[in-house]
Amino acid sequence: MSPVTEVSMRAARPRTVFALFALFLVLLGIFATSAPAFAAEDDPYRISGNVQLDGEPLEGVRLTIDGPGGLQEVETDENGQWRVGVPERGEEYVITLDENTLPEGIAVVDDEDDTPNVKEVEMSQGGRVTVNFFIGEGERNVTGFFDQLVQRLVQGISFGLMLALAAVGLTLVYGTTGISNFAHGEMVTFGAVAALILVGPASLALPWWLGFPVAVILSAVLGLVLDMIIWRPLRRRRVGVVQLMIVSIGLSLAMRYLFQFFIGGGTAQLPFSSTPKIPLFGVVQMSVIDMVSIGISIVVIVAFALWLTRSKLGKATRAISDNPSLAAASGIDVDAVVRVVWIVAGGLAGLAGVLYAYYRPGIRWDMGAQVLLLMFAAVVLGGLGTAYGALVGALIVGILVEASSLWIPADLKFASALFILIVILLFRPQGILGRRERIG
Repeated sequence: MSPVTEVSMRAARPRTVFALFALFLVLLGIFATSAPAFAAEDDPYRISGNVQLDGEPLEGVRLTIDGPGGLQEVETDENGQWRVGVPERGEEYVITLDENTLPEGIAVVDDEDDTPNVKEVEMSQGGRVTVNFFIGEGERNVTGFFDQLVQRLVQGISFGLMLALAAVGLTLVYGTTGISNFAHGEMVTFGAVAALILVGPASLALPWWLGFPVAVILSAVLGLVLDMIIWRPLRRRRVGVVQLMIVSIGLSLAMRYLFQFFIGGGTAQLPFSSTPKIPLFGVVQMSVIDMVSIGISIVVIVAFALWLTRSKLGKATRAISDNPSLAAASGIDVDAVVRVVWIVAGGLAGLAGVLYAYYRPGIRWDMGAQVLLLMFAAVVLGGLGTAYGALVGALIVGILVEASSLWIPADLKFASALFILIVILLFRPQGILGRRERIG
């Protein structure tokens, strides 16, 4: 091959990447114009109800509402009334009354229903649904603490594996470049939004087996594009770590509100998001989507571990993470390896976004930002710059987040993982699998 031909091929590669990225932006524009617009106000629809005992209101009774938009928790007021806002119309919501918050000897009663404290409703086209509970003297159907703990542990492992996919990419980027990428949450959102554009009923409506892999590929392309137009030029200018962090924060905000501009402030659903739960053992129930998500996460993590430990490129990545200067002196092309790291990080983040859209369930413009601190917690807890540490940290964070909701309100469960992070770092500042480094 002549030098002229080789130079031409190198020059054509960036143009190809930019062409692919431009194609995605065009598809995003088509989706924005063809999809039905979401309401400007978040959660415009309402589910409400009353909890009374012999005509007298019961105050302080806790209810949880699960469905599109995630899990919500509410308590009845002094009039026994409760209400929550929900984002979607024509979707199913599950309302559960916590019988432990009822007076002693009182339960939800229905002779024809084994679980009268749980009701499934569909949001009507009018945007208002009323759910009332009949309260009387009776025997409560109480799930034991151990059974609840087992269910939470299973959910925590599922969440932790999904979180690990994103956290591994985040720690790889930090280990090879020193960048604390605060835009990594938006890379997770990008994967979910790309999947919505490709397989959503109001957009291209591709089959899921084609649309989801393409969404992951587009996420990998996003990682490459960001490295080419932002991070590599800044690295060559030897911009400091603090400045790079500030740039990533600005990039995060720009991408986040770009997503909101295109898909609105509501919640969108991917196909098969309402699949029923299947009893597995004890009280543990999971949908087919949940089990498939766990399987995909395990397969991808194992494949990534083999790539990192067995392949030449994976060993070069570990070498750069350990000592970039020594790796460069040994003949390793640091820029080429860093480029691959950004591609891998983007692809893993995109896959995590698709799985998280089913776990929530639903896609929102700020869904990645909601778990960004948990990703950082997993990375720091496991040890900065270590991929295996990120995996261990993510599993711990996932289990803590789900199990903590047995003792604290669901709205505060993310804070429990951050609290445990602080406690562990007080005794082991380098993280679980991190190594001690000299400071000063």
